[in-house]
Amino acid sequence: MPNTKSALKELRKSERRRQRNRMIRTRARTFVKYARQAIAQADLEAARKAIQEACRELDQAARKGVIHKNTAARLKSRLMQQFNRTFRPVQVTVSA
Repeated sequence: MPNTKSALKELRKSERRRQRNRMIRTRARTFVKYARQAIAQADLEAARKAIQEACRELDQAARKGVIHKNTAARLKSRLMQQFNRTFRPVQVTVSA
């Protein structure tokens, strides 16, 4: 238990922040999950929309400091790689 009034106030503030950060982080993870599911179902339009929403949520979480900006960038990059592997066929070039 905190010993001073200021420590008690800081405890209340940190608890409010923890709850808010938890909400934002959970929301971002949920949208990433939806995007992965849409990609797995091979539904192009649904996947495109889900990735757009997931990127928006990840950017917002990074902007608010809930997750690091490089973490958001890495997750977005991996989503796009997965999307491209699923929906863009590999082009084979024939050398002359």
